[in-house]
Amino acid sequence: MTIQSALSGRSKRWGHPGAFMQAVTNMLDPATDAEKAARFASLSRDDRIFHVVLAQQFDTQSIEELCQLSEMIRKIASHRQGNLFLQTLLSDRRAMLYFIQPSTRTFMSFTAASQILGMGYNSVRDPSTSSETKGETEDDTIRVLSQYFDVIIMRHPVEGFAEHVADILNGIPRTIPVVNGGSGKDQHPTQALLDIYTLFKCFTEHNTDTPLTEYSGNPFAGKTVGFVGDLKRGRTVRSLTYLLCRYPGVRLMFMSPPELQIGPDILEYVQRNGIEYEICDELESHIGELDAIYVTRLQDEHDVNGESKSIDYYKFALTHEMAGRFKADLAILHPLPRRHELDPRLDALPQAKYWGQVRNGMWMRSALMAYIFRVDGTIRDHYRNYYAF
Repeated sequence: MTIQSALSGRSKRWGHPGAFMQAVTNMLDPATDAEKAARFASLSRDDRIFHVVLAQQFDTQSIEELCQLSEMIRKIASHRQGNLFLQTLLSDRRAMLYFIQPSTRTFMSFTAASQILGMGYNSVRDPSTSSETKGETEDDTIRVLSQYFDVIIMRHPVEGFAEHVADILNGIPRTIPVVNGGSGKDQHPTQALLDIYTLFKCFTEHNTDTPLTEYSGNPFAGKTVGFVGDLKRGRTVRSLTYLLCRYPGVRLMFMSPPELQIGPDILEYVQRNGIEYEICDELESHIGELDAIYVTRLQDEHDVNGESKSIDYYKFALTHEMAGRFKADLAILHPLPRRHELDPRLDALPQAKYWGQVRNGMWMRSALMAYIFRVDGTIRDHYRNYYAF
C-alpha cells in the first residue's frame, strides 16, 4: 500500500484513528519507541528540555508551565522594579543569534527576550561576513561560536539543521543549548509555543475566573481550530498542530488548495493522537464553525518553477465581508508577514489577535530562556511574593 492509496481511502469528514492510521504509521514512522526515546533524551538534561528543537518535545505540563511563566513575566515587567529584577536574572549569560535565513519578528522577539532578562547577545545574519568565506564548514563555525556564548538561537533554511547542531554541541566538552528559531519547511517550535500561549489567553479569558498564572486544564476541549492557506510548506502550522494534538477534544480543520494541503506525516500524527480533523478545499462556508483561525500566506519562496502562480489563493483569504459570520469570541491568528490573505480592515475588530500574538512571542521566548537557564523557579517565587494578590 502506498501513502497515496492509504490517504485516498479515508473520509474527508471528521477523521478518527483506525486501519488507515496504522497503515500510514508503518510507512511514515519507522522509528521504534526506543529510538524516539533516545532522540528526545539527547535533547534533554536531568529530565528537563535542554535543546529546543522539536515541537513534539513539549507535553501538556511543560506547555502549561511555560504559559504560566510567560504571564508572570508579563505582569512583573509591567512595573519598573519588576523590570530591574528581571534584568538581573541572566546578566551573566550571552546569546548568539545565528540567523542566516531572513527574519524580522523572530529575530527581534529573541533580542527583546534577551534584554528583558538582562542577557547580552550578538548575531550572525550573513555567512558572507564570517570565516565560512575562507572555507570553514558551518559545523566548525557553530563549534567556534559555542566557545563565546551560552546559547545558540538559530534560524536556518535546511530542515533538521537545528537537531544536527544539537548533536554537534552534545559531542564537544563545552555543551550549550541550541534553540530552533525556524528550520526550513519543517519546524518552528518557539512560534508554536507563542501561538498556543495566545490561544490559551483567548480561550480562558472569557471562560474562567482563574488567572492564567494559575490555570491548569484543557481550554481546547470542544474548540475548533482552523488552519488556512499554504499548509504543505508552512512550518508554523506543522509545529502548532503538534502542540494542539496534546489536548483531547480539540478539532482541527485544514483548509487549503489541494496542491498545498497539509502533509500526510502531520495527518498521521493527528490520527495517532485521536484528534478529530477535517480536510477542506475552501474557507468561506466554514467560518461560522471556528473558535480560532490560523491564517497563513503563500510560501512561494519554496517554489521550484514558479508553481504558486497557477494556484487560486484568493479563495483562502479572510475578508472583512466574512466578519458578520464570525463567532463573537473568534481568535484570528497569523504568524506574519501577511499579504492579501488577511484583510487589513479586520485589524480593528476584537477578534483580531495577531498583533497581541506578536507581543506574546517576546514573553514566551523570555519564559523559554528562563526555563533553559533554570531561573524559572526564581521568577515564580518573586511573582508569588509580590504580584499574586
